[in-house]
Amino acid sequence: MKLLVRNISRSLTEQDISTLFATHGSVTECNLVLDAQSGKSKGFAFIEMADEDEAKAAIATLHETMVAKSRMRVKIAQ
Repeated sequence: MKLLVRNISRSLTEQDISTLFATHGSVTECNLVLDAQSGKSKGFAFIEMADEDEAKAAIATLHETMVAKSRMRVKIAQ
């Protein structure tokens, strides 16, 4: 299941985000979206999790939580 993670602190890396979600299950892919010119985070990412139940557990646990001074929003990607 593919998840959209928004309002991510610009200080977090792909590894940080992947590790955070891995506490809820198997992360198969993590793509932090970067600005093409500056190379810095745009504040959102896509996470792919192998198991739908684990992905839903991650949403339930991580949506609206404070991570590195930002209230992260997590939902199913469209």
